[in-house]
Amino acid sequence: MYVGDHKPPHFNEVPDAMDRFIANVQENWYVWEPTELAAYGLWRLNWIHPFVEGNGRTARAVCYYLLCVRTGTLLPGKKILPELIRENRDGYEKALKFADEAWDEGDLDFTAVEEYLAPLVNEQLESA
Repeated sequence: MYVGDHKPPHFNEVPDAMDRFIANVQENWYVWEPTELAAYGLWRLNWIHPFVEGNGRTARAVCYYLLCVRTGTLLPGKKILPELIRENRDGYEKALKFADEAWDEGDLDFTAVEEYLAPLVNEQLESA
């Protein structure tokens, strides 16, 4: 399976990749800021691409879930972050691609995803 230019891991590698994803979230729960956790979750779940359908929806939901749980509240707003991400796909795909390219070079760098999310989180909060 290919997703644009991205070739997700072989399905035999998905269980291990998901275990590592969850462990990384757990290990960095109090190290990373809430937006970093959300950005990592959005990028990494899209990178792993564990489902045949619904990967983007699931990644957006995980992103928002991590943000809300880490901040300790459901964030207010007329439109929530997953909806705002869906409506702003260009920046979404560019940020994911940047993180993918960094990963291909051996670096864990999802700062572009966090930078992409920041104004959307602000938009949600300002709409409350």
